[in-house]
Amino acid sequence: MHLTASAISHGLKALETDLGCRLFDRTGKKLILNHAGEQLLARVQEPLAELDAAADSVKALRTWGNVRLRIGAAASACQHILPAVLRELKKSFPTATFQIESGDMHELLSPLHEQRLDLVLGVAPQNDSGLDLRSIFKDELLFVFAPSHPFASGKPIARDDLRTQPVIFYQRASVTAQLVETYFKGVNLTPSTVMEIANIEAIKELVKLELGISILAPWAVSKELGRRTLLMRPLGGKPVRREWVVAFRAGRRLSLIEETFCRLCKQVASSLRVDRRDVPDLRPGDQTRAAAS
Repeated sequence: MHLTASAISHGLKALETDLGCRLFDRTGKKLILNHAGEQLLARVQEPLAELDAAADSVKALRTWGNVRLRIGAAASACQHILPAVLRELKKSFPTATFQIESGDMHELLSPLHEQRLDLVLGVAPQNDSGLDLRSIFKDELLFVFAPSHPFASGKPIARDDLRTQPVIFYQRASVTAQLVETYFKGVNLTPSTVMEIANIEAIKELVKLELGISILAPWAVSKELGRRTLLMRPLGGKPVRREWVVAFRAGRRLSLIEETFCRLCKQVASSLRVDRRDVPDLRPGDQTRAAAS
């Protein structure tokens, strides 16, 4: 520590005096942490580590142009949007470093508010006054099913047909799951069987095996639609839409790299399949609907 034994002794004594309790048991020349000392050490280790990390981050900025961007994003966005965005971003900011954390919006709000993330790309949260939101794109949720499923016949989906279908939900805490539940309540239906899986790739594989239908956006199954290993139909005449946003702490002015990130997200999203008009074999005016709608 580059301190004399006397300086350390004075420092420890001053700390114990300030706290009003002893932190060490003294045995001869040895100092052993007592219960109070162990409690204090456990509490201060994490904030001291954060201070060290903060100091390292500031030191890294001494090199001109060295920028760090910490991004949170939904898993589907990490797969379909971020690779192209980060590729272009790296061209404009070659010395920048990127940290990516995957999760749903509700999981990423805490690290965003706690300043452990700079931006979050995901479905717009329904209630959070501490955020500013930059709109990126809107998509539509559609039924997705295997080509051999009865829904593939193109016949109108009757209420009883829908009621008896096993439905594979994305995790219930997500905004998407809440929109789907609102849809079923609106048409006064309760699915007979529900599976909840927190992985869209797994959901698609289960749907291919005809273990149920699901409700997803076209861009999440774009490859399967092209290969016709999965098909889609609208939920009804009135689209069930989501808004995708970049969220950041309210009142904060975005830096150049952050503004560029938002612009690139919009640019990449413009080429995605986002609604029924982008689904093969569906006419733009298709009003296919469940009888309940």
